[in-house]
Amino acid sequence: METAVMEKAKDNDGIISDMYDEISSIILNNKNKMIYQINNTLVKTNFMIGKVIVENEQNGNIRAEYGKDILKKLSKKLTNKFGSGFSLSGLYNMRLFYNKYKNSQLLDSKLSWSHYCYLIYIEDDDERRFYENECINSKWSKRELKRQIDSSLFQRLLLSNGKANKQKILELSKKGQIISNPTDILKEPYVFEFLGIKENKPLLESDLEKNLINHLSAFLMELGKGFMYVGNQVRITLDNNTHYYVDLVFYNKILRSYVLIDLKMDDMKPEYAGQMNMYVNYYNKEIKDEFDNETIGIILCTGKKGVTMEYALGGLSNNIFASTYTYYIPNKEQLISEVEKVLENNE
Repeated sequence: METAVMEKAKDNDGIISDMYDEISSIILNNKNKMIYQINNTLVKTNFMIGKVIVENEQNGNIRAEYGKDILKKLSKKLTNKFGSGFSLSGLYNMRLFYNKYKNSQLLDSKLSWSHYCYLIYIEDDDERRFYENECINSKWSKRELKRQIDSSLFQRLLLSNGKANKQKILELSKKGQIISNPTDILKEPYVFEFLGIKENKPLLESDLEKNLINHLSAFLMELGKGFMYVGNQVRITLDNNTHYYVDLVFYNKILRSYVLIDLKMDDMKPEYAGQMNMYVNYYNKEIKDEFDNETIGIILCTGKKGVTMEYALGGLSNNIFASTYTYYIPNKEQLISEVEKVLENNE
């Protein structure tokens, strides 16, 4: 009797295992289909937006001398209604995307919008098709695609002599690649924007960073000099797919100017100023309106040498900054003092 019960239990376990495997396969396959469908819809949407822009240009509705101003205003209007994802550079990418692919066959659903943001800047059609095929066949992530483009894989293959050499280059190109999973698509900021869901911003590394951001936000808001809080860890996208996060962003309504603050848990380095000037130039080009004044950046460092601070003025002259901005922007001593208060409390 016991033997029969045990055999029955084994049979049941086998049935359960088979059912589990079959159902798991169904769930995973359909989940992946859904993810690719989201990606495909995003790509087609951006293609259609690009088509609208190009057709209006060709019909003379967008004249060359006013094109940038019109697209900038269109970007603001779309952003106000649909949220982020429609920056000026984003609209330019959609426009270029349509121009590059309007005579192509169906867009491949295995390539994400991030892939296309790199591919559209390849001028040669044969070279672009080569990278498209390699992305699909070798399952390159966007980072791997960028690495291969930067390493001039296509040109090296053209210059190589013989089939054996070409095969060797292709094999080397695949070393260190990152295999993309369908779920990686859902981690893309572009998809967050498209679906209107909250982006997974990078986490602050320590309680000290959180305290510094909270304290500086409160300090500037309490100054009574026109500071309006915009956000922390605010993303900007440069070079199509490189995402950066500004620690604190304010708008000063008296100055009519954006103020960006970056915190570094390190001593001041020359590259910090270069990075902040890059942020400032982005805001001047993409974000500020024609009636806004120049954006300024503030870098605060808390390293072994103590607290240091630098302004990043982009293209703004020191004379204009000194004569206008310094009445409303806290000076170095004030900001350093506020940071030191947080450091003392943290200790």
